[in-house]
Amino acid sequence: MTTPWQHPQFDPIAISLGPVAIHWYGLMYLCAFLAFYGLGRLQMAGRMVHSRMAIRDLDDLLLWGALGVVLGGRLGYVFFYKPEYYLQHPFEILWVWQGGMAFHGGLLGVVVALLGFAASRRHLGSDGVDLTLPWAGRFWVLADFVAPLVPLGLAFGRLGNFINGELWGRVTDPTAPWAMVFPQAGDGLARHPSQLYQLGLEGLTLFVVLWLFSARRRPPGQIAGLFLVGYGLARFIAEFAREPDAFLGLLSLGLSMGQWLSLPMILGGLGLMIWAGRREYTDR
Repeated sequence: MTTPWQHPQFDPIAISLGPVAIHWYGLMYLCAFLAFYGLGRLQMAGRMVHSRMAIRDLDDLLLWGALGVVLGGRLGYVFFYKPEYYLQHPFEILWVWQGGMAFHGGLLGVVVALLGFAASRRHLGSDGVDLTLPWAGRFWVLADFVAPLVPLGLAFGRLGNFINGELWGRVTDPTAPWAMVFPQAGDGLARHPSQLYQLGLEGLTLFVVLWLFSARRRPPGQIAGLFLVGYGLARFIAEFAREPDAFLGLLSLGLSMGQWLSLPMILGGLGLMIWAGRREYTDR
């Protein structure tokens, strides 16, 4: 009889320097931002046909995006998952070291950051090319530029979840080759390693799809639209193997909060791709 894998129980602290402890999850955030910057430089080098970002734009965009991810992710968790609790304990909203981040909130935070960044720049340009665009045009250039850079960061985040043994999957057949016991769950049951499923789907697979799709010139907004569709589908599928939050459980129609939040992404992304394609066609 096949016995399930045991989660390795990694030490959450990667490096200790005296009183300073560097956690794996923090390192994953660092890797995500480095991947964003490195891939952004590749885009700037001309791999992405309609990208003419300048280095100063990328440096500033990374800062704006990081703030959007952290603030949006935290506020998304507060309002999407535990609004009643934080209404009673408002000061704990600032206690980010206790955990509690939501991707969908982080996405909204990044959108707000891109809108602000687009409004703050009258043009985006490099190599002497002046891309003086209206505000909405600058936003779509930025959104299409950023979309292929995000999935690898998501992959690092899910790797951090797996290292920490958190956000484990639903109970599965203990004889299945993927079955794993997460001691943090406290029940000794075999579960799906759903963090790795999400790493593969919304991280690596989505990165390959977007990277290939963005290699050719696309109507402004279509790459961002494909990101919304791709992430929404990947998250919706992976949630079938992920254990719902204990304080929420499954919601209407047996779907999780993550799935309900992903449905608008899928529909909105499809609408954006159609709208972008029709707009380019009518502008010819």
